[in-house]
Amino acid sequence: MEDKDLVQKFLNPDSRNFAYNQLVRKYQQKVYWHIRKMVIDHDDADDLTQETFIKIWKNLENFRQESQLYTWIYRIATNECLNFLSSKRRKFFLPLNDVAAELAEKIDATPTLEGDEIQKKLQKALLRLPDKQRLVFNMRYYDDLTYEQISEILGTSVGALKASYHLAAKKIEDFLTQH
Repeated sequence: MEDKDLVQKFLNPDSRNFAYNQLVRKYQQKVYWHIRKMVIDHDDADDLTQETFIKIWKNLENFRQESQLYTWIYRIATNECLNFLSSKRRKFFLPLNDVAAELAEKIDATPTLEGDEIQKKLQKALLRLPDKQRLVFNMRYYDDLTYEQISEILGTSVGALKASYHLAAKKIEDFLTQH
C-alpha cells in the first residue's frame, strides 16, 4: 500500500487501526535498525522504536504530506535517538567519549550483533563520531538515502551533509588504519 493511501486510511476513523498496523509493518524494521545503529543496545532500540511509533500514532493526523512519509518517520526516530543519547549523557554526566566507550563494550558483549572483526571495528569507529556525523554516515552508508532525503530528515543543507559525511568517512578511515 502506498504511503499516501496509508495516511488517507489513517485519517478515516473506520480504517485508522488497519492503516496504522500496515504502517508499522512497513516501517518497523527500518526504524528499529536506524535506531539500533545509534544506540547499539537492543532493549534501548526496542523502547525507542515503540516511542517513535507512539509519536507517529499521536501526530499522523497532523502530517501535512509536504514531505514523504518515511522522511517524516525517520525524523521522529532520529529525534528520539538524539534525545535519548543526550539524556543519557546528562543523567550520568558523561562526556561523549565515555558514552562511546560504554556503547563499544556493548558491541563486544552482544552476541546478536553479527559481523566479523572488521564490522565490529567499523561500529566502534562510528561511535567515536559526534552524533550528527554518525547519523549522516549511517543514513548514507547503511540506509542508502540520498543527501536530499537526509536534508529533509535532518533539516540541514545538502552541502553541509556532504561535508559531514566526508569528515565522518575520513575519521573512520583514520581510526581503522590506527587500530
